[in-house]
Amino acid sequence: MGVMLNSEVKNRILQYNPWLTQPDQADVWIRRFLPETYVPREVEPARLHNDRALLIVGPRQSGKSTLAWRLLQSCAPNILYLNLEDPLLHTSLGSAIELVALLRERYSFIQAVFLDEAQHLTDAGIFVKGLVDARLNIPILVTGSSSFHLMSRTRESLAGRADRLRLLPFSLSELLRQENPPNPLAARSLSDQIFTRQMIHGGYPAIYLAQSDPDRVRLLSDLSEALVLRDASDLFRIKRVDVFRKLLTLLAGQTGNLVNFSEIASICHVDAATIHAYVEILEESHIVKIVRPFAGGKRRELTTSPKIYFIDNGIRNSLLNAFSSDIFLRTDKGALMENWVFSEIYKRLPLTSVIHFWRSKAGAEVDFVVEQSGRIMGLEVKSADLNRPRIGRSERSFIDAYQPDRFMVLNRSLETTLTIDNYRVDFVTPYKIGTEPVLSNN
Repeated sequence: MGVMLNSEVKNRILQYNPWLTQPDQADVWIRRFLPETYVPREVEPARLHNDRALLIVGPRQSGKSTLAWRLLQSCAPNILYLNLEDPLLHTSLGSAIELVALLRERYSFIQAVFLDEAQHLTDAGIFVKGLVDARLNIPILVTGSSSFHLMSRTRESLAGRADRLRLLPFSLSELLRQENPPNPLAARSLSDQIFTRQMIHGGYPAIYLAQSDPDRVRLLSDLSEALVLRDASDLFRIKRVDVFRKLLTLLAGQTGNLVNFSEIASICHVDAATIHAYVEILEESHIVKIVRPFAGGKRRELTTSPKIYFIDNGIRNSLLNAFSSDIFLRTDKGALMENWVFSEIYKRLPLTSVIHFWRSKAGAEVDFVVEQSGRIMGLEVKSADLNRPRIGRSERSFIDAYQPDRFMVLNRSLETTLTIDNYRVDFVTPYKIGTEPVLSNN
C-alpha cells in the first residue's frame, strides 16, 4: 500500500467539491463551471464509458474543462473533482493507490472522477492507468493542456484504457451550428462574419465570445503571455524564456514558409537543438503544428524542410501585434488565409489524418495535401477573388502525378468546378471548407 493521504489533502479535496456535503446546491455550484453561452463541440462523445478513461487534450483555454463538466452533468452531485494545478494536490498524489483507497473507503458513492489539468502530475499516464486498472466502474475524465506530459511517455500503458479527444479553439462549423441560421443565404452571410473574426482574433472561446474587439485583443495578449510565462517557464522549466518568446514571434512572421531551424538558431544565438526542442514543446502544447512535405515516392519532391502553422490565427496575430481589420489590404493576407485554412481542416480531421504540403524540385508547390484512410486530397489557397476557374502549373503537376481523390482551390468568392482531362477540380469558399467533409466530392 502507498502512503495514505493526510488530513490537509483530504480537506483540500473537500474544498474543491462542496457539492459532496451540500448536494442540494450541486446544480448551483456546477453551473459556475459552465459558460452562459455554450457552443456544442464536434468531438463531443455520445456517452461516457465505465471501463476506460476519456482524455481531453488541447491548448489552455480551449474549453476542455467546460466540455468535461458538460459531459458530467448527469453524474451530479456525486462527482469527485481534482484541480491538479493546485500544488498540494499534484505533489501529494504520487500514484493512483491513495486516490483509489479514498474512493473505496470514504467516497464509495462517487459516480465519476474528473482530473483537471493532469499534466501537472509527475506521470499522468501511469496515474490514469492505475485508476482504470482499479476497476472502479465509473467514468474517469482527464484534461490536459499538454499532450507531452499527458500522453507521449505513456501511450503504451494507456493502450486500450483511454479514449482521446483533441479539443481546439472553435471551428467555423461549430460556431455556425450554434447560431442556427434560418436559411442558406443567412448561413453564408454569417459564415463570412465568423470567417473574418477568426482570421483576426481566432477561435478561443473566451476571446471569440468577448463583447468587443479591444477586449479580444487584451485577452489574446494575456493568453499569449500565459503561454510564454506559465507554460514555458513553469511547466517545461525552460531556462531561456527570452529565446522562447523570440522564437514564437519569428515563427509567427514566417507562417506558411519553409522553416530553417539553423537560421532561426543563429538569430536567437542558441544551437539548432535548442530550437528543435522548443518547437517540439510548442507543438505538444497545441500552439503550432509542424507540417512536413508530402513524399509520394516520385523522387521529384523536396522532403527536408518543414513549414509551421499556428493552431489559432489570433495567437499568431497577437505575437505580431497585427490586428488590422482590413484583412485583404494587409501585406500578410496570404499567410493569414493559409493559416486559417490549415487551422480549420486540422480541427475537423480525425486524429489519424495527416496534413502535408507538396513541393517539387522544379519549384511546383501545393499548399496542403491531406492523407486520410488511404486517400489523398490536394488544396491550394488563393487569397484573391477569382473571376473564373483556372489552375496553374503547380496544381496541374500535382494532379498529373498523383490523381488525388479530390483537389480543391480555396478562394474568397468562386464556387464552381473545372474539368481537365476528365479530372474535376473544386473551387470552394471558406463556407464550404467550414461546413463540408474535406474528402467528400459531393
